[in-house]
Amino acid sequence: MIHSRYFIEKEKQERLLERKNERTTFYNGIFDRYTWPVITRQHIPLSWRYDLDIETNPNFQERLGVNATLNSGAIRLNGKNYLVVRIEGNDRKSFFGVAESESGIDGFRFWEKPILFEDTCPEETNVYDMRLTQHEDGWIYGVFCSESHDDSVNDLSAAVAAAGIVRTRDLKTWERLPNLITRRSPQQRNVVLHPEFVDGKYAFYTRPMDSFIDTGSGGGIGFGLCDDITNAVIDEEKLLSRRKYHQITEAKNGECIVPIKTEKGWLHIAHGVRNTAAGLRYVLYAYATATDHPEKVIAEPGGLLLGPLGWERTGDVSNVVFSNGAIVKENGEIYLYYAGSDTRVYVATTTVEKLADYIFHTPEDAGRSVLCVRQRCAMIDHNLEIMEKEGLK
Repeated sequence: MIHSRYFIEKEKQERLLERKNERTTFYNGIFDRYTWPVITRQHIPLSWRYDLDIETNPNFQERLGVNATLNSGAIRLNGKNYLVVRIEGNDRKSFFGVAESESGIDGFRFWEKPILFEDTCPEETNVYDMRLTQHEDGWIYGVFCSESHDDSVNDLSAAVAAAGIVRTRDLKTWERLPNLITRRSPQQRNVVLHPEFVDGKYAFYTRPMDSFIDTGSGGGIGFGLCDDITNAVIDEEKLLSRRKYHQITEAKNGECIVPIKTEKGWLHIAHGVRNTAAGLRYVLYAYATATDHPEKVIAEPGGLLLGPLGWERTGDVSNVVFSNGAIVKENGEIYLYYAGSDTRVYVATTTVEKLADYIFHTPEDAGRSVLCVRQRCAMIDHNLEIMEKEGLK
């Protein structure tokens, strides 16, 4: 018999799921922000958290609680919008669940059960942050972080990060492939599969790391090719977007979403990390690579594209935004999904045209304060001339 409290909690959840999202008054001409997160822990089905049976759960307690919903892969299939959400249980273990929405900005509902992969990596403790690539070979690939304990050192918290790979055609049946091997990088996180073949090979955006937390000698976002994705091995990684002193990428950077193809080039969104007195600060930035050479950067505007505001700054890991999924609709609209402080998922909307305008026409980081002021003064002088001509000065 179902516990009576289920119906009270279900009614509360239905009000949340049916709530319409609204654009905020935020404006920068690049993207729109929305009032409410699109996925929170309260969106998780009650049957995933509670034993509904009054006999075995007379006090209707959460048996398998959920702490957070965060970094979500995203894809559009058959006119619907899907997120493969990272769900972190109260036990700290993350897993994936598929949520779908007609609008892409509200009304997300999870499927009946979370994703259960084949248990092919017995050493693997945790999985998270899946990027979804609809590849020209006909498969949908999910590339995620596969975390294991580092048994080579006497440290309980030491871990090893690798890029796990799965593939599917319908988000329901998943085939687990061997983890990506990068011969010249000890660890990998934030790996994204390019959606097209490059010179007949599978192409990956990587993030070479010396250890689980620190990039060490890893200089930025890498690019590598492999012959066979069912046994993916990358021999050499070329650096694209580099870490730079006193910029938003000083501590780390990594590819976020699957690049968006345009006539001008591939549009990329990545995350940059710098250290502060309050800890690491994660923001999003953008750049472009050549259409015929996706390993060649052709534009990289200075500064951040999106940083945490308001409630986005508060959560399990505060002052952080992180993305690993975006949807590009048939009409050119872009839905960028990002996590606020590793706690809940938000959406920002823009268009391919607006994102390209931002990337190709925003000045690069000048590198030094005096040069940045000159850069800004040049724009102010130009604006003053226009204002004078219009009689506004």
